[in-house]
Amino acid sequence: MLVTAAYGLAVLLNLMILFIGLRFLVAPRSAAAGYGVPAETDIAYLTIKGVRDATYGLVGLALLVFVGAHAEAWFMLVVALAPVGDTIVVLRHGGSRATAFGVHLATAAVVLLDAALLFAL
Repeated sequence: MLVTAAYGLAVLLNLMILFIGLRFLVAPRSAAAGYGVPAETDIAYLTIKGVRDATYGLVGLALLVFVGAHAEAWFMLVVALAPVGDTIVVLRHGGSRATAFGVHLATAAVVLLDAALLFAL
């Protein structure tokens, strides 16, 4: 049961961040609004975020498939910094507290939970 939960959550999280990255590449303005800080210009920065997020998702999946749970756990532990940083960005740039805490900080918590599950395997 623990193995299924740990791997399942890891796959889900990696696919979600891959999807978010692709959304920033395909529809940057609407993705930015969903992120919590709408953007009217600076599409290049939104594209950078899309590439970063898609890369995180692919690296996470590759680690899980080719290296294993322990490497994925370390990856999740480190990558949890990204949604913590996103929380700070949203708060500093006038985004809603609900999005900052309910989306970004909650994501960091789930990523850390999955890291703990993966370390427990």
